[in-house]
Amino acid sequence: MKLTEMRQILSSGQIQLTKSLGQNFLHDQNQLRRIVDAAELTNTDQVLEIGPGLGPLTELLIARAGTVLAIEKDRRLVDFLRQYLATATNLTLLGDDALDYVRREPRDWANWKLVANLPYSVASPILVELAQARSCPQRIVVTLQLEVARRLMARTDDDDYGILSLLMQLRYEPQNHFKIPPECFFPPPDVDSACVVLIRREQPLLPTEQHPMFERLVKLSFSQRRKMMLKLLKRDWPVEKLTAAFEQLGLSPQIRAEKVSLEQFARLTELLETK
Repeated sequence: MKLTEMRQILSSGQIQLTKSLGQNFLHDQNQLRRIVDAAELTNTDQVLEIGPGLGPLTELLIARAGTVLAIEKDRRLVDFLRQYLATATNLTLLGDDALDYVRREPRDWANWKLVANLPYSVASPILVELAQARSCPQRIVVTLQLEVARRLMARTDDDDYGILSLLMQLRYEPQNHFKIPPECFFPPPDVDSACVVLIRREQPLLPTEQHPMFERLVKLSFSQRRKMMLKLLKRDWPVEKLTAAFEQLGLSPQIRAEKVSLEQFARLTELLETK
């Protein structure tokens, strides 16, 4: 679907954009192909698409993947897509809130790929929800706000390094990203955008049952970025246990969370969970 087609559909009065849903549709064919290429799809792949909108990315996905599950919140767009993509036999289209769906319908995503232009307002919680699933998608290729993309890619001591970086990178390795200019969308968003590629780790850094402890540790450590991490953690753990764990990892008692690596947070989780 090209920009001229989008304009015709929207100007016909059939669909009026809803700002609260973050409806900025990516129309640039080159960028759409870059996203699909980054997903490295085969005809046996199962793809989850969240927020298909008018379906320009969906068209490319159903042409390359084995099956596509698309979840769209806007009922008007669901009705449009059911007609527009009526001949697609490998497409399942759900009218639902995607964040509610992934929370409500736990499933095995291990052999799935998430490929989507995510609604920017809910991109982070959707990604974290899927990353924390017992069986998370093997690859994530998503377009989102550039600010969020930088947080997903951030490393220790980067300005953007924080809770989202660690919660996602516990399960995923950031592989690549590329910027997408505002004029590639209709209407153009007020923020810069980027597509990010995340690959599920072959070797988990922690067993699944320790993930809640990791999340608790990370969130408390970053709850006040200017404060020393040890002082923040004393709220939930005995100071003697913390001191011993910090010494074992070679962490200074004065260190702040942004200086602590993903691997150190994982190891600290193990040490603090032991009796």
